Amino acid sequence: MTEITRVPLQPVAKGSVAKVWLGALALVAAGAGLAWGTTRGYGTLDGGVQVITLKAGEGDSPKTSDVALINYKGTLKDGTVFDENKQVPMPLQGVIPGFTTALSAMQKGGKYQVMIPAKVGYGDKDNGPIPANSDLYFDIELLGFMDFQQFQMQQAMMQQMQQQRMRQGGRTAPGSRGEPVPLPPGAPGSEPQQ
Repeated sequence: MTEITRVPLQPVAKGSVAKVWLGALALVAAGAGLAWGTTRGYGTLDGGVQVITLKAGEGDSPKTSDVALINYKGTLKDGTVFDENKQVPMPLQGVIPGFTTALSAMQKGGKYQVMIPAKVGYGDKDNGPIPANSDLYFDIELLGFMDFQQFQMQQAMMQQMQQQRMRQGGRTAPGSRGEPVPLPPGAPGSEPQQ
């Protein structure tokens, strides 16, 4: 024969049942959020940077010493597009900290949505069409990446080939006589567009 120990129940305080149910619902919602995050490749990184994987990439992720080749579109919270470009070389050390953090979490061939909080973006300073204290939203496709030194060597080779073509056509290439070579927007050392 099994003996049952009876424990007297204390009366439930007014409103306590509702608090218990709200707590349980919060746990269920948090679990659902974790499940969504796991299946969608969602993560919050250093500085509060949030990355959602829309299409998984493959292989390693860029290091801070790398240059990433990306397609991107940047918007403000209200959807205003402040910048958009395709096949842009982006040195990870030459961008805002939140962008470096986001790129370091990506893989070649992947597509991502990113939210960069103002504190790891442009902070309390206006930057062209970006007002102070603005969170930044990006759609980014990582096409590839390479070491910065390898990128510089490749750029130098391409410039030499362009100069040879220009000479063969009877013209001289920019930079062949010591004049400055214009850099594409977003390249290291280029001036920001106004």
